[in-house]
Amino acid sequence: MSRNGRTFKRPYKRLPKGEHGGIQLLLIHNVEHLGKQGDIVEVKPGYARNYLLPQGMATIATDHHKRMVEKHREKLRAIELEKLKSYRDLADELGKQSITIEANANDEGHLYGSVGPHEITAALKEAGFSLANDQIRLDGPLRELGLYTVRVHLHSEVEANLKVWVVPTAAEDATVS
Repeated sequence: MSRNGRTFKRPYKRLPKGEHGGIQLLLIHNVEHLGKQGDIVEVKPGYARNYLLPQGMATIATDHHKRMVEKHREKLRAIELEKLKSYRDLADELGKQSITIEANANDEGHLYGSVGPHEITAALKEAGFSLANDQIRLDGPLRELGLYTVRVHLHSEVEANLKVWVVPTAAEDATVS
């Protein structure tokens, strides 16, 4: 491309336009609220250029890529079903778990701070489960002592319920006695 007699190189490659002015991409991984692996989606150019392509979640939907996906669609389905089965097994195990989190609280049972996803994932890590903070779905921070049922989002089709006990710290129990 030239401007004023000089040629310059674009900082990025032009992406092919879709029917509605967006960019057509082929999803490599499942993307929540967008589509499943192997789907062809049309997204805004900035979303494609700044998130989906750099994260490796999608690729440009060329004819070659479309043919490859059609050829391997059965393998992809089998892999997806295997992942789904492992997520369901993990959900069953999490449903049987009950974790205890110690927190500082006053005499009325109100916490001086709050218990959030970070504390829950740390307690789960001690129990042998590795989850990300964004997989813990709370309606709000836990601010009182007691038993709570927390939703754990494992997959777009799989959620688990986890029992979380928020108890006073052991040092408080010793001073009360």
